[in-house]
Amino acid sequence: MVNKRNKISGVTLIEMLIGIVVSSIIIGAMYTSYSIINNTYSRVTDVAGISKSGRDIVSMIMRDVRMAGFKYYYGYNAENEKKSGNDKIPRSDYLTFDSTEENSHAPIIIYKNQTGDKHKIGNAVPIAPGFTLTNTKINNVCCDQIHIVYGDFDAKANPDNDEQYYKRYKISYFARALTKDNDDFYGVFRSKKYWKQEMCQQPEDPGEDPDPGESPSCPSGEWVTDNCPGDDCYDGELVREYLSDMSFVALDKYGKIVNAIPENLDDIYKIRSVDITLTFRSATKTGFFKNIREGVQRQILSLGREPETFTSKQATFKRDSIFLTVHTRNLGG
Repeated sequence: MVNKRNKISGVTLIEMLIGIVVSSIIIGAMYTSYSIINNTYSRVTDVAGISKSGRDIVSMIMRDVRMAGFKYYYGYNAENEKKSGNDKIPRSDYLTFDSTEENSHAPIIIYKNQTGDKHKIGNAVPIAPGFTLTNTKINNVCCDQIHIVYGDFDAKANPDNDEQYYKRYKISYFARALTKDNDDFYGVFRSKKYWKQEMCQQPEDPGEDPDPGESPSCPSGEWVTDNCPGDDCYDGELVREYLSDMSFVALDKYGKIVNAIPENLDDIYKIRSVDITLTFRSATKTGFFKNIREGVQRQILSLGREPETFTSKQATFKRDSIFLTVHTRNLGG
């Protein structure tokens, strides 16, 4: 009987070594390809995130700036004139006007190089999970803040239920220092305040309107961030993170810069446009500017402020700036 085991073919040691070497080369090539693709994907998504951050913020600020100074007029309505007391809707906005810095009702206020909300009235500042508020000064210059005031109207309001026909809102955009995973950066915050005030006593003459803010029957009010109709008020919410700089410059019809602070109320109503510059950076620096030499500096220019210079270490982050001019539709007339 023939021993069949003598006919079984085997693998020599040399063949095994060759197979291991070939397999190692293939695995190494696959890992290198994966690493390159993954790094490229991370850079692309990071850049896309920067661009998306800018677009989202720009659309929000643009909408609010265009509303600055808007006031609603109900006007004459025969059916409304037959009503009496609080059932009758006032023809025009009866809300008082406060020119103090703390409660300013100026349509646009801009504070330069100041973080935090200068008009903050609450305590809590909600932020996203994983982020922590700090007092770290990250850049030499950052950031401007803008406060926008405009009116609105609610035809369904019921004064008997402490609801107002006429509304006044203050929208604020400001920056706060944040940290996440030992990385310091700024975040863009947005707050929305509501001017709460009782309705003025209506005049006896149905053809007469009360003078807003001047009649003794018009009580004063206050800015609040809670118990708002529809819960649309809040005292600072994080909108976008990884901010490097945020700049606002108000201009009149001649292109001259307007110092939009409460003390310059007359000049504020001459504002025709607001130039906005937003600069965001990447969440990580992996893959960006690998070959940058030590000592090389980069600069970012923002309107109305000195150039910001970055060292070689800081410059490894990818940064993207967005600039636009927003025209004020309700100012400058």
